[in-house]
Amino acid sequence: MLKQRLIELLTQAANKAQQLGKLPSVALPDIVIAHPQNPEHGDYASSFPLKLARATGLNPLSIANDVVALISPADEVDKITVAPPGFINFTLKSGWLSSQVESILSAGEAYGSIALGGGSRVQIEFVSVNPTGPLHVGHGRGAILGSTLANVLTAAGYRVEKEYYINNAGSQIDAFYRSLYARYQQSLGVDAEMPSDGYLGGYMVDLAKEIIAKEGDRFLSLAEPEALSQLGRLGLEKMVSQIKDDLELLGVSFDVWFSEQSLYDNGQYQKVISLLRQEGYISEKEGATWFVSTALGEDKDNVVVRGDGSPTYFASDIAYHYNKFLER
Repeated sequence: MLKQRLIELLTQAANKAQQLGKLPSVALPDIVIAHPQNPEHGDYASSFPLKLARATGLNPLSIANDVVALISPADEVDKITVAPPGFINFTLKSGWLSSQVESILSAGEAYGSIALGGGSRVQIEFVSVNPTGPLHVGHGRGAILGSTLANVLTAAGYRVEKEYYINNAGSQIDAFYRSLYARYQQSLGVDAEMPSDGYLGGYMVDLAKEIIAKEGDRFLSLAEPEALSQLGRLGLEKMVSQIKDDLELLGVSFDVWFSEQSLYDNGQYQKVISLLRQEGYISEKEGATWFVSTALGEDKDNVVVRGDGSPTYFASDIAYHYNKFLER
């Protein structure tokens, strides 16, 4: 805002100096406005003449004086001075500064907002923790950073959509289902062994007991595949709900909760694989299905479907990005 105003004043003056022949007609370098190291030099300063001197071979002090002489009067600026070796210093009017207090108070939370984004759409996908366990401090850090970035972009005039990608498909979900089923059985006195790739945290015991308190032992009467599916989905819903509650405590909210599993349920994944196959970017080798990344400059190809038929994270990511950029 104010910095941009000072940049405009310098740009206009430099352009005028070029038109009058005081400066050669070269491309102007980027103008940066910053606070001077010594407050006695003013409120803001620019080393723009030093950059222009390197491009023109002229004396930076002379450039600074020529530019300052052509700067238009501004309501915000009290005085403009030149300091060796070629700095332009701005001192703001005390009356203008005082008036900003009222402007800030009247604008409230909208103070500082700008129209830089012009309503352009921006999607920020962040946190997106696997719903196989609770959030930890590192996840909280990412949540705060992502939410802050969304707030900044919103204040800058962008139309921001915050998205959480729920990783609810793949081998980690299968391991979660089997782990929960084992803890469920154990909590009901049934001898069951935890899977070697299972989730061993105490939260799984708590989750199993929470489900037992509401659902009882009804899953024991089901065939194991059906019990795994029903119990697992219920446990997954509770984990996602817990994650939402924790994020709410941090003041972090999302506009969209996107399910990875939906990419498989609605055919999006198969559609993308078919498109890639048609374009020659899918190959079968070594008992797996590969994305031919080398055709696009990568060092090596990437597996999209393992030998056992299960898709990799890479496969889901391709479908997810297709959905983001081309479907939505």
